[in-house]
Amino acid sequence: MATYAAVLDRTEQIATQNPIQVVIVDDHAMLRKGLAVFLLSYSDLSLVGEAANGEEAVALCAEKSPDVVLMDLIMPIMDGVIATRLIRRDYPEIQVIALTSFGEETLIKGVLEAGAISYLFKKVSAEDLAKAIRAAKAGFSTFAPEVTEILVRSVQQPSLAFQILTAREREVLALMVKGMGNNEIAAQLMISLSTTKSHVSSILGKLGLASRTEAIAKVLEHNLDSGAFYIK
Repeated sequence: MATYAAVLDRTEQIATQNPIQVVIVDDHAMLRKGLAVFLLSYSDLSLVGEAANGEEAVALCAEKSPDVVLMDLIMPIMDGVIATRLIRRDYPEIQVIALTSFGEETLIKGVLEAGAISYLFKKVSAEDLAKAIRAAKAGFSTFAPEVTEILVRSVQQPSLAFQILTAREREVLALMVKGMGNNEIAAQLMISLSTTKSHVSSILGKLGLASRTEAIAKVLEHNLDSGAFYIK
């Protein structure tokens, strides 16, 4: 299996010829302008539309069929959580990255359950945002460090939801949350690739999940509902 980095490198190479089409959704015009300028500096990214609220975003996705949507969450008329749910329901091939200034638990939980693949804060660097867009296009999640810490702590301090996993499986799940692929997990834990794949399969099977993205969402759901976490 290709590594996370290798997949992103390949995605960037392909996107240089066929740029990743991006829609910006934010109710602040100046922020949209800033993001538009950012996109212009990357040859593999292309801005295909802007929306000032969730309602406009849903209509724009129907019209433009972008690859990735940068979605603000707190907006008038229709918020980003509802818009994300509608977009993912009607256009599942479109990936949504939550890009917000807010880190409330209900927002994180709501937008990931609605189908967002990533959760980032607006303070993210241009290079990291570009990487997150490429990752989303390739089907990988990216989380702000604060969100990742919440997820990892939930796995490391399991309650009933994760006690069915072995200690090693919880280690593997914690690395999955950090965005590592099977090769990287195997190297980190010094186990074989086949053993890593077996652990991942066992984790998904025990939790009744179909993908890594669902596993991450499950970790977040457990963490927020249990309240068993803290942030330094």
